[in-house]
Amino acid sequence: MIRAALASLAILMAVGPAPALADAPKTSLRPIARIGDIPVPRAEPTPAPAPTPAPAATVVVTPEAQPNTQQQPDAIRPGARKVGQGLFKSLRPQRRTERSKKQARTVIRQRQKGAVCGDVALQGDVIGRVPGRIKGCGIQNAIKLRSVSGIALSQPALMDCTTAKSFKTWVDRGLKPAIGSRGGGVAGLGIAAHYACRTRNNKPGAKLSEHSTGRAIDISSILLRDGTQITLLKHWNSKTYGKALRQMHGAACGPFGTVLGPNADRYHLDHFHFDTARYRSGSYCR
Repeated sequence: MIRAALASLAILMAVGPAPALADAPKTSLRPIARIGDIPVPRAEPTPAPAPTPAPAATVVVTPEAQPNTQQQPDAIRPGARKVGQGLFKSLRPQRRTERSKKQARTVIRQRQKGAVCGDVALQGDVIGRVPGRIKGCGIQNAIKLRSVSGIALSQPALMDCTTAKSFKTWVDRGLKPAIGSRGGGVAGLGIAAHYACRTRNNKPGAKLSEHSTGRAIDISSILLRDGTQITLLKHWNSKTYGKALRQMHGAACGPFGTVLGPNADRYHLDHFHFDTARYRSGSYCR
């Protein structure tokens, strides 16, 4: 064996030294592995961190945000529009001055002083018993009416409270709605007749009129605030006021027992006759 080893050594020495490592190829001759062949390690799922409790909200109230109950009795909600601008102006009435309060109290006292039949809308004087010159005439508890619901009468009218209250109902529900705002509204009424101890239509031997007991009122004209005067004799058939006059004539049926106008007869061509006589068949309206 020693001889064989020495023989091999002699052969190597005869051939020469082996090539240097510097002559070897710069890159490996092993084929590059493909991406699909590279094993991808599986990542272990990371557990979600435990939720951290949120700190309690701290409300800081600044001096400007504190409500001032003395200066601002009506707090404004956040986001609301400012009061006092355009349509959002406060509907609360402004405080009246001491002077205006005193004037209001004076007016109330004056109205209460002049109120009759327990109604401040009926202004006049309490007269009491009015004796008649003939049997059947007179008023037991008479009042002298000067205005009804703010509508002045051309002359004070003597009547009883039942007639005065019916008169007020007609003024509020018949007269004022019929005129409306034309001419600024109603300012006054022309009174043709009130209490009078006489027969019906002044006919001799006829029955006593309701005027003789203070239960009737005759109206000949309506005065508007702009000075316009509407008369039954002139305007009953007019295009301008005829419809309004008929409307107020119809509105009197109910509050009054007898309602007569220009279409009733020749005695009422120039006035309305209203009285509080009652009939079993209801109101008599012509």
